[in-house]
Amino acid sequence: MEDTTIFDRTAVRLHRDRAARTVADVRPILNEAAERLLERLDDTTYRFTRALDIGGRGAVAPLLRARGIEVVSCDLSAAMARAAGGTVACAADEEFLPFGAASFDLVVASLSLHWVNDLPGALVQIRHALKPDGLFLASIPVLPTLSSLRAALTEAETETRGGLSPRVSPFPELRDCAALLQRAGFALPVADLDEIALEYRSAYALLRDLRAAGEANAVVARDRRPVPAALFPLALSALEENGPVAAPLRLAMMTGWAPAASQPKPLAPGAFSVSLEQALKDGEG
Repeated sequence: MEDTTIFDRTAVRLHRDRAARTVADVRPILNEAAERLLERLDDTTYRFTRALDIGGRGAVAPLLRARGIEVVSCDLSAAMARAAGGTVACAADEEFLPFGAASFDLVVASLSLHWVNDLPGALVQIRHALKPDGLFLASIPVLPTLSSLRAALTEAETETRGGLSPRVSPFPELRDCAALLQRAGFALPVADLDEIALEYRSAYALLRDLRAAGEANAVVARDRRPVPAALFPLALSALEENGPVAAPLRLAMMTGWAPAASQPKPLAPGAFSVSLEQALKDGEG
């Protein structure tokens, strides 16, 4: 069987362990992403009481608790989970969630699922943990996020080493995200595009923020050899050629509901009471 492992989960955990000490440096970005995602709670009259915060890094749980919601915060890193601000904290792997069926009426994953190898499987587990008619909210970086950084590193590595090594996480495209929700069995799946405009005075500051957030390279196929001394200076200077470095964070804002008998169902073909032809005629009148 072909190995489909893309990410080194041990490396992901170690990066997040380290980032537990530095995540405050990128708090404004994490807060902005969380606030935009949780705005979707204002679009429903459903009263949520118990939520699971997956990898919120201290941005999600306080916002949910301010709404009077009990929050269980989980993270691959125990240190990050403790700092997340939930009512309860636990270390948990997103690929093997330890929660029983119908444990929560809300699950939120803000900027936390893009290092998961089996994303469809993780989404199925999330749906399993939701009560019927429970809500799942997630934000995932999508292309072309970090495309300029990826291109600069590719060109610099080709020049200095004569070959390529993946140094930036692969991201999905927006059109893939709603399909993932549907495949996992969510009802009423939606994936909207949002963008947080980010600009850095230097390319080094961008790399510093990625590291502070726990977003360092954890691709299994990454080159483990020492980095050529000229690689990063060459890549970063290319990014800075035109002044400040624009690094917009493009996000798929994903919404899905756990199926429930009370949810509206689409009419079966032929079940409409008025034909399209008659509706058009009525509209002309």
